Amino acid sequence: MAAVLALTAGAAFGQTFPAKPIRLIVPFAAGGSTDMTARALAQKLSEQLAHPMVAESRPGAGGNLGLEFVAKAAPDGHTLVLAGPAVAVSPSLYARLNYDPLRDFAPVSSVAALQNIMVVHNSVPANSLKAFVALARRNPGKLSFSSNGPGSTNHLATELFKSKFKLDMTHVPYKGSAPGLVALMSGEVDMGVMGVSTAIPMVQAKRLRALAVLAERRVDVLPQVPTSKEAGVDDFVVPFWVGVLAPAATPREIVQQLNGEIRKALAAPELQKRLASAGVETTGGASEAFAAFIKHEITRYARVIKDANIRVE
Repeated sequence: MAAVLALTAGAAFGQTFPAKPIRLIVPFAAGGSTDMTARALAQKLSEQLAHPMVAESRPGAGGNLGLEFVAKAAPDGHTLVLAGPAVAVSPSLYARLNYDPLRDFAPVSSVAALQNIMVVHNSVPANSLKAFVALARRNPGKLSFSSNGPGSTNHLATELFKSKFKLDMTHVPYKGSAPGLVALMSGEVDMGVMGVSTAIPMVQAKRLRALAVLAERRVDVLPQVPTSKEAGVDDFVVPFWVGVLAPAATPREIVQQLNGEIRKALAAPELQKRLASAGVETTGGASEAFAAFIKHEITRYARVIKDANIRVE
């Protein structure tokens, strides 16, 4: 009887969803591509559901404040988070974390990927990824690379690159992508990994030289730049991805309803066009596939962080 009543209650609850405005927590600073993605998605889902969904910025602690907030929220589908790589990176990066990425969340759907690109200052005598590897090997400890801070996606991407070729390079962290970009253009550092949307004007103006896109296929806006695999580096696909998570105990019916609505929104040509203009590629897919992807990313980044001995207090 208890089991039957629980199933009946869950079905009834799913039928009344949504019952109030849905909050999509955005654990990133306002104004960037991920923030724009969240607001565009929330707007489209509001239209589809005929019910308000509001994107709410809650940045801090490398994205962990927003993640922790949603992990402890009521599991009724009305509080979600647009998570990024922090949910996979933080367990290995921080000594203490107030949530468990596998235990405390129900993955709903992958949403989008912002492709990264490796660039160098024009003074660096390397026109390809292979030439850069050879240059770094001849000059151990002399080449430097920028990042958005210890444990950021572009820091870990470069550490992964270093480990593949056993390179010795100097990490120079900056407080965000803007100062890192300035440092690259001025020649303060030699190499960096950044979002394609950030790099486009600098590469097109030939103020920076692109070596490879860290993606499965070339990007339309920079068709002359090879992928990392084409440039000679296998298993070096490192996007900045985002996807929607709900609190762990959210009823499966609600998770599946949200997954269907998100996939429908991501298939809409107007949303794809809006995101593509900012260099954002829509993804989507089943909730189970997104859960498997997160597990894979946790394992991959754990190895990189351990090998590079990276720690953030």
